[in-house]
Amino acid sequence: MTTILYDGTFDGLLTAIFEVFEYRYQDVEIKNRETFQQENIFAEIHEVVTQTEKSERVLNKLEKNIGKSGINQLIKVYLSEDSELEQLIFSAVKQSIKHPNDNILQNFANDDVLKISKICKSVSRERHRMTAFVRFEKMQDNIYFAKIDPDFNVLPLIRKHFKDRYADQKWMIYDLRRHYGLFYDLENCEFFYPDEKLNLNQYKEKFHDEEKKYQTLWQSYFIKTNIKERKNTKLHIQHVPKRYWKYLTEKYNS
Repeated sequence: MTTILYDGTFDGLLTAIFEVFEYRYQDVEIKNRETFQQENIFAEIHEVVTQTEKSERVLNKLEKNIGKSGINQLIKVYLSEDSELEQLIFSAVKQSIKHPNDNILQNFANDDVLKISKICKSVSRERHRMTAFVRFEKMQDNIYFAKIDPDFNVLPLIRKHFKDRYADQKWMIYDLRRHYGLFYDLENCEFFYPDEKLNLNQYKEKFHDEEKKYQTLWQSYFIKTNIKERKNTKLHIQHVPKRYWKYLTEKYNS
């Protein structure tokens, strides 16, 4: 078996898939170079250098065979960080080439396609919840800051939503688990990758005075309007799962 190593990017993965066909490899596995641990010292290793030209050729072929919606599904599989993401995407590409006239991502009798469908549903659900439960906090520099800790790497999927919804103010969303974020400066919305992890204790010290007052006011309002006799924790958790409470100002002390 030949092990194909790529740099962990989506373009890198597509380049690796292109080179599988280019060099006519038969028995291969595709692995992220950063997490790969070689167990067989005699295994053949092929290291891929990401090439946009090659990845675009794969994308163009995929768009022709499975459409943009199909490509979006494969992007969600990539962002899921599933341990089998390379194998699943490679499998989908191979099937799309073998059956160019069929909508292969609708063939749920295929185990890989079925898993792709399940992953996409989970990633889409997480994306929706991030747009619903994210809370921004005003900082001393008048930038609105939000921290997230999603199960999947959904930050690229919520970029357009927040850019369109909050186009009139500067904001920043930071992924605590993956240590990168989005920053919107009223013109551009770009990813950023800080050298150091966010210190949550220090960040609270940088709250704008208005933010502290609003949080206290909102927490007080939430307590006062809560009717203890009508409390239904089970139903509440169904609508707002407990793992999302950390984003909600009214739940900070829960």
